[in-house]
Amino acid sequence: MVTSNDIRATFLNYFARNGHTVVPSAPLVPRNDPTLLFTSAGMVPFKNLFTGQEKRSYVRATSSQKCVRAGGKHNDLDNVGYTARHHTFFEMLGNFSFGDYFKEQAILHAWTLLTKDFGLPKDKLLITVYHTDNEAADLWKKIAGVADQKIIRIPTDDNFWKMGDTGPCGPCSEIFYDHGEGIPGGPPGSPDEDGDRFIEIWNLVFMQYEEGPPGTRNPLPRPSIDTGMGLERFAAILQGKHDNYDTDTLRALIMASAEATGQDPDGRFKTSHRVVADHLRSTSFLMADGVLPSNEGRGYVLRRIMRRAMRHAHLMGATEPLMHRLVPALVRQMGQAYPELTAAEPLITETLQLEENRFRAMLDRGISLLNDEAETIPSGGSLSGAVAFKLYDTFGFPLDLTQDALREQGKTVDIEGFNAAMDEQRRRARAAWAGSGEAATETVWFELKEQLGATEFLGYATETAEASITALIVDGQPTDHALPEQSVAILLNQTPFYAESGGQVGDTGYLTGPDNLRIRITDTQKKLGELFVHLGVVEAGTARTGQPVLATVDHTRRGAIRAHHSATHLLHEALRRALGTHVMQKGSLNAPDRLRFDISQPRPITAEELAIVEREVNTRIRENAEVTTRLMTPDEAVKLGAMALFGEKYGDEVRVVGMGNPDDTKSAWSVELCGGTHVSRTGDIGLFRITSEGAVSAGVRRIEALAGAAAIAAVEDESRLLAQAAATLKAQPAELPARITQLQDEKKRLERQVAELQKKLVLSSAAASAETINGVKTLLRHVGDIPAKELKPIATELLKSIGSGIIALIATAEGKAAIITAVSDDLSSTHSAVDLVRLAAAAVGGAGGGGNKTMAQAGGPDGNAWQAALAAIRKTL
Repeated sequence: MVTSNDIRATFLNYFARNGHTVVPSAPLVPRNDPTLLFTSAGMVPFKNLFTGQEKRSYVRATSSQKCVRAGGKHNDLDNVGYTARHHTFFEMLGNFSFGDYFKEQAILHAWTLLTKDFGLPKDKLLITVYHTDNEAADLWKKIAGVADQKIIRIPTDDNFWKMGDTGPCGPCSEIFYDHGEGIPGGPPGSPDEDGDRFIEIWNLVFMQYEEGPPGTRNPLPRPSIDTGMGLERFAAILQGKHDNYDTDTLRALIMASAEATGQDPDGRFKTSHRVVADHLRSTSFLMADGVLPSNEGRGYVLRRIMRRAMRHAHLMGATEPLMHRLVPALVRQMGQAYPELTAAEPLITETLQLEENRFRAMLDRGISLLNDEAETIPSGGSLSGAVAFKLYDTFGFPLDLTQDALREQGKTVDIEGFNAAMDEQRRRARAAWAGSGEAATETVWFELKEQLGATEFLGYATETAEASITALIVDGQPTDHALPEQSVAILLNQTPFYAESGGQVGDTGYLTGPDNLRIRITDTQKKLGELFVHLGVVEAGTARTGQPVLATVDHTRRGAIRAHHSATHLLHEALRRALGTHVMQKGSLNAPDRLRFDISQPRPITAEELAIVEREVNTRIRENAEVTTRLMTPDEAVKLGAMALFGEKYGDEVRVVGMGNPDDTKSAWSVELCGGTHVSRTGDIGLFRITSEGAVSAGVRRIEALAGAAAIAAVEDESRLLAQAAATLKAQPAELPARITQLQDEKKRLERQVAELQKKLVLSSAAASAETINGVKTLLRHVGDIPAKELKPIATELLKSIGSGIIALIATAEGKAAIITAVSDDLSSTHSAVDLVRLAAAAVGGAGGGGNKTMAQAGGPDGNAWQAALAAIRKTL
């Protein structure tokens, strides 16, 4: 039997032989279309090539694109499990021409691949074309020899594709497979076309027009080709099946579900097995592409898919979590074609187990309430909207999960009542929030959050993404536009910009858009926990709400921030190991040019301890170990040994970041709860350098450090200064410590000599300059820059030389004054050295003075006022 993997390989190899570049599947989170929740078609990654906004090195491409349709305008979730061909996850095989070949070659490739490489019988194939596309109809006759009766002209939009209200568009030609007369249904365009006999397998889009304002459509200068063939549908045909769920990949997952639950794969729980198999694929691939469960946006859709599958596992009697046990079966089927699935297997397994453990506790209580209420509802009746809301609000039951459960009983939900209960809850929440004291400054953000919901953050996986402007705020007020040079706060539906939180500063960069729009983003802040507010200045063009923009984070700056934030995690663990587990974070800053880390620590950290810490961090950097991110509850994270970081707010689920190779006690050397952005491997940090350590407050020490390029620049600066110092001293750098010690010793020796000479000079000349004031021999003298410690011995010697009398000496150095006063014993009853020194100190800006009646010292900051100080003493005498 030809397998799904064989089909994928045959398709790609055929087009590779025919000059197409094989392009790997893009992520399920589209980076180039803010209107899409998930990548929902094979052409999505190539959208900008078709519009001319982007150029690549190739003009022909082929791919097998992962697709999800489970939210937004593309949502097949409700039908999955109940039909033969609806999926939340599927693969779209396609070939594309960007202004290269057109209809003739596209039709030739399709017919050759289907009838020769895959060997489909020609008489089983049916063709549709747009009713006015005579060119396509003639080419099918010419190339494939298809008879007129097997070429059906369709006048509806089913056979005319548009990218949007404006933009590229063109007619389609669809290829159908006839399963035979034994299957009910008619050909496309007939009253019975919704039957299962004729199944569309491939759609060829001939992109040849540009749709303009209503009523205008012009030929494109370079027509293009976009095709799409669903792998699951095609596998069913080649494997002789009529149901996609009977194909090899999905059947293998169904059998894994049956084995794990002990339930017949084709028995009463057939639908449940299908739901589990399909949803296992979509949830696993979404997590592999960076989407994790949450209560907003893509994460919320992921959680809905998970919980729908988990409810069906519960219905089948699974007493333990089921989904995570099926991941190995999925990896065996699809891991080779999609290596990202294999790489993410531990994350997927752990997240599914976490979600199912949490959901089962809610499910047991919620199902009991739902069943009790459902028993009172007649067939065809509706569940009260208030009860449906209670299930959602109290037990975490999404509305669609309740609808799905009731659907099996032929019952519905009162949607209007549900919405009314939701509105009432919002009203109460708003009233409670308005009384919290924040209303005066934050009302605008609350209203916008209520209206728009949370911002979808894409920045863990990318630094560039397309988005839509959902709100503009100028001077604190919402507006529909912002003009050049205006400062503006901007909300986007999704963003790669990280908003300041947890010590990590907000991103900067640019938003660019149509009509030369360019907005410089100077900061990104988080409001109300979920709104990412981009603060910036409109540099060119006019910003408008609803406008598409390309959001581009400053890559170099983000990289520097990542290095510092990741280094902070390693620093934290190194400090705890070096100083003790009492070390806890008390604050942090992770900026592009430095990091600051405050810790609980009762004493200064010695230079030796800092050196040990720095060496340990750099050892972990050189390991170049993978940095892992896991999702779990706070309690589970604490059991793992994770540390919570200061400034972070934690909800029901947390991101747990692991760094460094494992040791004997935990899964990674450093494990912390953190919502910030980090390097992929520790080696990406580059280098770590501690620059200072000091006290912040009692029991709190602050370490400042550099990482990455900033650390390297600091080392280079230090090396340059070292070389300059060595050259100045005519020594090698290694000789500098000894030379500096030698110079310091020489300096001290010379200072002692100078002080001794100054002392001798003062002693030899000062006594002769004594004067008599009111009968008292007095010596008032400015002695230059003699060290303050030499003043006392000089005053003592001078007092001996003059016998009875009063002495006041002032030395000045570096702008400051040092004063000493001395009074002989016979005069101490009438004159006080302390009183005299305080007079002088006041004149030089000082206060007080210490000593006794016969000897006192003081000082002041204004050495230039020494004359006024001596004059004050003279006057009092």
